[in-house]
Formats: sequence, C-alpha cells, structure tokens
Amino acid sequence: MLFLFFFLLCSLPHVAFSSHCTVETATKTFQKCMNLPTQQASIAWTFHPHNTTLELVFFGSFISPSGWVGWGINPTSPEMTGTRTLIAFPDPNSGQIVLLPYILDPTVKLQKSPLLSRPLDIHLLSSNAAMYGGKLATVHNGATIQIYGTMKLQTNKTKIHLVWNRGLYVQGYSPTIHPTTSTDLSSIATFDVLSGSAAPQHTDLTMLRVIHGTLNAISWGLLLPIGAITARYLRHIQALGPAWFYAHAGVQLFGFVLGTVGFGIGIRLGQLSPGVEYRLHRKLGIAVFCLGALQTLALLFRPNTRNKFRKYWKSYHHFVGYSCVVLGFVNVFQGFEVMGASRSYAKLTYCLGLSTLIGLCIALEVNSWVVFCRKSKEDKMRREGFIATSHKGTSSAIHN
Repeated sequence: MLFLFFFLLCSLPHVAFSSHCTVETATKTFQKCMNLPTQQASIAWTFHPHNTTLELVFFGSFISPSGWVGWGINPTSPEMTGTRTLIAFPDPNSGQIVLLPYILDPTVKLQKSPLLSRPLDIHLLSSNAAMYGGKLATVHNGATIQIYGTMKLQTNKTKIHLVWNRGLYVQGYSPTIHPTTSTDLSSIATFDVLSGSAAPQHTDLTMLRVIHGTLNAISWGLLLPIGAITARYLRHIQALGPAWFYAHAGVQLFGFVLGTVGFGIGIRLGQLSPGVEYRLHRKLGIAVFCLGALQTLALLFRPNTRNKFRKYWKSYHHFVGYSCVVLGFVNVFQGFEVMGASRSYAKLTYCLGLSTLIGLCIALEVNSWVVFCRKSKEDKMRREGFIATSHKGTSSAIHN
C-alpha cells in the first residue's frame, strides 16, 4: 500500500506555477502581474479607475501544434458555462494566429453543438494575440502565446471571474473540448483588479486525490480479486478445512472497509470541487460500492449447505462478486485517466500487481483442470474395474 501510495504521489501532475510573472511584453508595460494556479499560466494588467477600463494580457502555452489557447471572463459566476472568452489558434488555411470571440453556453459543455464564434456581449474595446518570438514563431507543443484584451468594467465592480484553458484540436474554426484532468477543470479564479489578489476556486486537493486513488486501487482493484481467488482455488483443498472461508471473508471484508473509506473520500472530493464532474468515474464508483455492499450483506443471509435455496444464493453471490471485481478493474483505470496518471509509474505499478494476479489465476486454473481431468479419469477407470484390483491389494496390505 505504501509502495503504491509513493508512486501515486510522485507521478501525479501537481499544480505548477511559473517562477515569476512579468509586467512587460514586447509592446507594452503593465502595472501588476500574477501567476495563475494551473497550466503555468499568468496574467498582467493595468486598471484605470477613472473610466473603469481594464487592460489585460494572458500568458499561456499550446499543448499541440493544432491546438488552441484561450481566456475569458464570466460576468456572473466562477464557472466555465457563461464565460465570454477569447481563443487563439493557428488559422487552418494560412497557419497564422487568429483570435476569435466565443460565448460558452450550456450546449458547449454538453457537447451538443460545435463552438462557433460570435460577438461578445461585454464591453470589449480591443483584442489581439501574439506568439512569443514574433511573427516568425511557430505553433508547437509548449509554444507560448500572449492574448491581449481591453475592456470596460461595470462601475464599482473590481472583482472578475477569470477562466482559462487550452485544447488539442480545432475543427475548422471551432475549438474542440479541452482535456478533462482535475488540473484543467480547475482553471478558474476570482480576481480583484484593485488589490491584485486571486483566490483559486478549487483548493489543492492533490493529497486527498492520492489517498482516494490509493485506497480504491488497493481495495477494489487488488484485495477483492485476491478474495475471489482465495474462494475459487482454495476451497477444494481438504487439508485447509474451513480456513479458506475465513481467509476469503476476511480479505473481502477488509477490502470493502478500505473501499468504503475511499468511496467516502471521493464523495467529499466532489463536494470540494463544484463544477468538476467525472460522470463515468462517478457512476462506476457508485455501482461498484453498491455491489460490494450487496456482497457483504449476503453473508448475513447465507443459507446452510442443505437448504434448497443454497444454489440460488450461490448464483447470486458469484454474479454480484465477479461483477464487482470487473467493474472495480475498469474504474481503477478510469481513475488513472481522471487523475492524469495514465502514463505514470503508479499505473505501471498497479498493472504489474494486476498482471501477477492474472498470471496466478491462469496457473491455478490450469492446475485445477489438470486435477479435475485426472480425478475424472481415475473415477472412470474405477467404474470400469481397471484399478479395483490395485485398490484391493492396497487395502489388503494396509490391513495386514
């Protein structure tokens, strides 16, 4: 558990900050600057109180040669939906950087329709974008860009909700959805143009996510399969007696307790991250937890071996148990995707552990079939009388 926890902690993408923000660009000098909490982005600005005009430049970086970078302001709330944004990307025809305005309405989040450029309904006075390095600069992974915007704010309103992000592709002039890691979904901050303070809307929950992922990977992804293996392959060893059952029940119960704690932490993470949704991961987690609870409750209603309902209980127990194990595997890998650790040492470590379990299952399954076939052959020979003499001889020798 500590080994997997260590790799999860070391491999997860932590919140990155630019070392120093800057107030100077090639064309302008601003009054203040600030590092933003995600994507190594920063901003610089000048606010003119006499006419409530804000001049702002956003420093961001591309994550692919055909990607996009954008920032915007949400007039009402700190969330993506409703943001009035400026998005820069290479023109599909000329390759030059273009900057277009977009309004992120609810249909964009649901991906029901492509994102189309349209005029903003805020007082945007001017805007432009420039690559770091001038006109000769090319767009590549990691290339930096500066997006300028001058706008007029409402009187006596100095706090704005800042939203920024970046994506991999642009289809025509329609930017596609950005990555949905926790870092990308946390690119929101409330920013005060007078004081220069910005409070991220999503606190750093990295350690809580690590604990959540570690507990669930160990419980649903390792302990429950080990419990299932114990029941399937050790119950037929007569020398163990009822020990296999206690081992099976103990491992499963311990795994369910750990999984319950991990599930509870996941619920808490959802409460601490408003606007951040992992629908598939959440649905799979709820399904796995419910199946695990049903499997645990089944112990209370376990009929004895001579009860006529015993066969129905066994069918239910096997179906629910194996379903829980399979969905647990799927959701663990889904969790790695959510945490942005799809190519991490943590995932490699888990895959090695899972591969060991699969190899053990294959070996035990082959051994079970060999023992079964050998026993079937001996029973057949015994029925046909081929080994009756030797048994009798052995019996006589024993008696003698």
